[in-house]
Amino acid sequence: MPRTLVTGGAGFLGSHLCDALLERGHEVVAMDNLITGSVENIEHIRNKNFSFIKHDVTNYIYLAGSLDYILHFASPASPVDYLEKPIPTLKVGSLGTHNALGLAKEKRARFILASTSEVYGDPLIHPQPETYWGNVNPIGPRGVYDEAKRFAEAITMAYQRYHGMETRIVRIFNTYGPRMRLRDGRVVPAFISQALRGEPLTVFGDGSQTRSFCYVSDLVDGILRLLFSDENEPTNIGNPAEMTILQFAEAILKYTNSKSEIVRRPLPTDDPKQRRPDIAKAQRVLDGWAPKVDLEHGIAKTVDYFRDRVIST
Repeated sequence: MPRTLVTGGAGFLGSHLCDALLERGHEVVAMDNLITGSVENIEHIRNKNFSFIKHDVTNYIYLAGSLDYILHFASPASPVDYLEKPIPTLKVGSLGTHNALGLAKEKRARFILASTSEVYGDPLIHPQPETYWGNVNPIGPRGVYDEAKRFAEAITMAYQRYHGMETRIVRIFNTYGPRMRLRDGRVVPAFISQALRGEPLTVFGDGSQTRSFCYVSDLVDGILRLLFSDENEPTNIGNPAEMTILQFAEAILKYTNSKSEIVRRPLPTDDPKQRRPDIAKAQRVLDGWAPKVDLEHGIAKTVDYFRDRVIST
């Protein structure tokens, strides 16, 4: 039985990965300091092959026994989180990644880093291929997340080249689904909660900026295919179906049957104008991987998850 550590395992993506790994027959250890994760996301797991450790990975990581895989998904991941927690965001991307790589080296475990489309910054190339180096403001308010992830990629590649380690890097584009936090500041939970409460949907700028939304089950499938593949350089995983934020707001109103209006607020500093993954590489190296869940079905599942939580808050 493979034994796998998921840092950030009580978070949105981390908890879904724990589920998928358990289904594949792994023994799973979830590690999280719970500053943005929640034990609610893993409470449903009643499995003798699952354990949870509350720990901050920016501190030295000790884990007894063997490990076969480490999935490093610990990090604040929404603009609200990393603007409120800039130092922890920088530390988990740097010190946390260093510690997780050190553990992988000690255990001779294969390591996969959760990177992000934010390494491309406000892109000058569209859609974004893995060969694009990005357009990032290193000292802007979003730089604490962007540069932490860019450093994490650099140190991961350094460990791969210098120590001969088995490493993988997934660049994750906008993802949504159940277990997102209601008030994490990302556009999907923000729009859904506003629509369900009958509040105005807040669109920043004129709403012409674009995003591409991938349902969580499709993303997890791509991540695990990458983990078990031979590809050792960064790979985009996301849904290339691009739409404007204004179009997305209108879709949420339709799918929730909400009468909320749309209001506009000033565009945040360094907010990317376009975001769409080039997934040609993923399709080539991951056995034809491609997203399967369309927006209507994905949003329906996500709205169902949030409906009870909005009513109870």
